[in-house]
Amino acid sequence: MTEKLQIMRIGVVGYGHLGEYLVERILREGAKVGLTLVFVWNRNADKLRKTVSQQLILHNLLDFAARGADVIVEVCHPKVVKDFGVQFLSKAHFLVGSPSALSDPHLNQQLRQAAEHHGKTLYVPSGALWGGQDIQRLNDSGALKALFIRMSKHPSCFRLTGDVLSDWSENEGRRVLFSGSVAELCPVAPNNVNTMAAAAIAAVSLGFAGVQGEIVSDTALCDYHVVETEVTGANGFSVHTVRRNPAKLGAVTGSATYNSFWSSLQVCKGHGGRVHLC
Repeated sequence: MTEKLQIMRIGVVGYGHLGEYLVERILREGAKVGLTLVFVWNRNADKLRKTVSQQLILHNLLDFAARGADVIVEVCHPKVVKDFGVQFLSKAHFLVGSPSALSDPHLNQQLRQAAEHHGKTLYVPSGALWGGQDIQRLNDSGALKALFIRMSKHPSCFRLTGDVLSDWSENEGRRVLFSGSVAELCPVAPNNVNTMAAAAIAAVSLGFAGVQGEIVSDTALCDYHVVETEVTGANGFSVHTVRRNPAKLGAVTGSATYNSFWSSLQVCKGHGGRVHLC
């Protein structure tokens, strides 16, 4: 007898490019992989009305529990993680699309405690991070000594706080915008460094303060983003990876990351009371 496919009820919080992609794909393919959509919320509900059926639109995020989602997916902004993350975990598994929010040590602890208390899983998608599970295994073995990540993009693809990039020009070439700990970097570029945040969560022994990151503006990168990782282990062990992620000018998220996020969502079947990189 064929085992019956377990249906996971999904709520999507945020309807930017990634949120729209996930909603469309769940509606089109969800039944095949055991996913069904129960609500979509966006700060501006008007954006939803042309493409999302009225019964799926959640007008007040405080009413999320009434929809009975098994998994809530955040794909909008770290502030939503801060304001609602603990509440989400009291009712559902939580796939956090803005893991840069966890660079706040207090919020990080709150979310971990909520997951443990309620027996829910805080899922962190790998996104553009290549080899995240390998980093996590090296960390868990006690052999991880250092981790460095560099993200290079066209300047139009960055969304930074302040005016760090306000003066860029088409012919300037390469400029290092920030180099330091991921803990310091996340508030500077909260929408651009979720890959680094995922790495800091995988490398929990180093944490956000111990993982080093660098963001680079490069006007030559018109067709893709570049993510480089340098992993250092014990006894001379090291790995250096370079990932080129196709991306249009102005795109915060590279195109390959959309499929990666879809794959991560299908992993969210419940891993019980902990943080899980997926």
